[in-house]
Amino acid sequence: MTERITKAVIPAAGLGTRFLPATKAMPKEMLPVVDKPAIQYVVEEAVAAGLDDVLMIIGRNKNALANHFDRVTELEHTLETKGDDSKLSKVKESSDLADVHFVRQGDPKGLGHAVLRARKHVGNESFAVLLGDDLIDARDPLLTRMLEVHAQRGATVVALLEVDPDSIHLYGAAAVEETEEGDVVRITGLVEKPAKEVAPSNYAVIGRYVLKPDVFDVLERTEPGKGGEIQLTDALMEMAEDVEGTGGVYGVVFRGRRYDTGDKLDYIKAVVQLAVDREDLGPELKPWLAEYVAGLGRD
Repeated sequence: MTERITKAVIPAAGLGTRFLPATKAMPKEMLPVVDKPAIQYVVEEAVAAGLDDVLMIIGRNKNALANHFDRVTELEHTLETKGDDSKLSKVKESSDLADVHFVRQGDPKGLGHAVLRARKHVGNESFAVLLGDDLIDARDPLLTRMLEVHAQRGATVVALLEVDPDSIHLYGAAAVEETEEGDVVRITGLVEKPAKEVAPSNYAVIGRYVLKPDVFDVLERTEPGKGGEIQLTDALMEMAEDVEGTGGVYGVVFRGRRYDTGDKLDYIKAVVQLAVDREDLGPELKPWLAEYVAGLGRD
């Protein structure tokens, strides 16, 4: 068994250009998904899996992230004075979630470089990396399962999702071998955003990783890849070969609910899907949606 993992790293330095002009002055991670910013869902997922030490890798103009996870004493006092306990609880929720730290990425040199910036905070421990564009439904605890596999096998673990082969060019694709567990595969190779014709499989890497600290040494010597950036995928490819006894790389095949907030259309879908499942919104939203969709069919 390996040590218990307590640290999560959340890269959040991107410019969010796909959501301009909304992200001109507001970080994309702060865009609301129903009534919470997307980044809060990600931190809640980490905490639910037992990771209450969270490091965010940020860029310039990301002060709103720090503010969201900080106390707002004036607002809390106003709500307390009004006796609005429900809203007060929601305001306090984000600041009480976890021990949240921040470090600047500096030069935007890719995901691998962002992960490397966590080295001093993480030290010689395994840790999780959660990307903010993928929201995993709390009812389908992917990260918990990944931590279990890491503990059992002493290896780096990534999350995989079976996608339509026509969409595999949007992801990193994994070459895999089956194991004795139905939801676990050994990864033998990774290709970043391959064409459908040359993809090793339709297993796509999605934004959840449990990494051994060996990854830092590998990233230090990883040359810039696609787009002139240091790619985490390239480091994982080397670790999958297990040349220096890193334990290899395994994948957990996720078959639960995932919401993609990475582009405008998928973001809208995510908001609708999560709102429909809410007890306070779903009962009124569902019939309205049904009526609206039926009206589209008549147009």
